[in-house]
Amino acid sequence: MSRISVRGFAVASATAVTAVGSVVGVASGSTAQTNDAEPTASDTTLLADIPAGQQAQVQTASLTQQADAQAIAADASAKKDAEAAARKQAAADAVAKQKAAAKAEADAKARQEAETKASRDSTRDVSSFPVQGSYTVAQIQAMARQLVAGDQFQCFSNIVDHESSWNYQAVNASSGAYGLFQALPGSKMSSVGSDWQTNPATQIKWGLNYMNSRYGSPCQAWSFWQANSWY
Repeated sequence: MSRISVRGFAVASATAVTAVGSVVGVASGSTAQTNDAEPTASDTTLLADIPAGQQAQVQTASLTQQADAQAIAADASAKKDAEAAARKQAAADAVAKQKAAAKAEADAKARQEAETKASRDSTRDVSSFPVQGSYTVAQIQAMARQLVAGDQFQCFSNIVDHESSWNYQAVNASSGAYGLFQALPGSKMSSVGSDWQTNPATQIKWGLNYMNSRYGSPCQAWSFWQANSWY
């Protein structure tokens, strides 16, 4: 029972008792009790303020407040759960991105190693090229295209351009460096063939072997050349 209901019940009971006392007093001939039978203005107001359905209304209001409080609590709990789920998903996404980046890096490294291996494996035997008394730049470049992997050729060509302008008989007057790659001394190219002075194919094979063994590939050799102006 609500506070208002209890208060109304108490007032009603007191008023009833007072009224009974008044009736008894009249019956006994006592006139001194006449004023006691009259309820006070405050008592009358309280009784009027508490109709028969007041308890149901108070209970309904209380239930409504409880429902509102439960709804607010449910919303707060749902929001908390949603935030926790979002944090968990963000962490999972970060891990997935990290794994994807690591895989991409591993794949790129594997491709680079495969390209380097292909560059080495694609080197033809220089004896397959016919020996000539002299060679044009176009002929030398055609040889190089057959010996150097396609994705490495431009880097290879850049180095030859800077070292000798594709002149397989180029000699550095001050140092004695010789050939397409300005090998110093030029005789080191004999590791590939004894005709290193006259056969550009021999020089190309030596230069490609040098770039692969020292830098990993012609493009890596070119990167070093760009940073240092030598390789």
